[in-house]
Amino acid sequence: MVVSHKMLQKAKNYTKLVKSYCKTQGCSLVGIADISNIKEEFSVSQSVMEKMSYAICFGLQLSKAILAELVNQPTRLYFHHYRTVNTALDQIALKISNFIQQKGFLALPIPASQILDWQRQTAHLSHKKIALLAGIGWLGRNNLLVTEEFGSQIRLATVLTDMPLLADKPIVRDCALCRACISVCPAQAIKESPQDFEYLKCFEKLKEFQRQHLVDQYVCGVCVNVCGPKVKKSRKSQNNKKGVVSAKEDSNC
Repeated sequence: MVVSHKMLQKAKNYTKLVKSYCKTQGCSLVGIADISNIKEEFSVSQSVMEKMSYAICFGLQLSKAILAELVNQPTRLYFHHYRTVNTALDQIALKISNFIQQKGFLALPIPASQILDWQRQTAHLSHKKIALLAGIGWLGRNNLLVTEEFGSQIRLATVLTDMPLLADKPIVRDCALCRACISVCPAQAIKESPQDFEYLKCFEKLKEFQRQHLVDQYVCGVCVNVCGPKVKKSRKSQNNKKGVVSAKEDSNC
């Protein structure tokens, strides 16, 4: 498909407008993904999805102080924070959708955390996959999105739209030498490679936490606690003492 200069300029303008609006709503991070090749994976009606071409993925940073309490299990405070951030993301998604609709385009806000099948842990779509496509971060050993700015200490939501936008490029990166999440995982589900992550072990531990009435939902957060900017700063500090800062080693997983 040949894109005219006028169409390209319009897409650039809309992209700048949408990202700027997301920032005014308090988003910590935002990226745009082309979803033309993955639409079929979404649990959204085909009649709606055939009109959508792009996904706006955005996130909010989690509280470092609340995460710091997660040594080997989740806390009631973290569970409340988790739900509060999800609610805030849903509210932002609604505002972004209304903003887009006012410009004359379609917008479909996807909930930050609405599980359709608890056993299979499936939702309307994977915010993580959208974020990876949108260049927000990479897949960490903990099987979570890892970002340069916040590590995995972020929650995500997505808005689908037919507004012409410019998609961001995925990041080609991994966790390099960082293995902080492996040793702290209470389920011992995290391995050297994200592809070897043991979902069943993780899920069984989440169910155990719920049976113990630590939380009322399948959440943990222990690996999230050690995967944040403080790890990145620590590694930078160590490298600076040697007079070297390696981009490959500067991981915050």
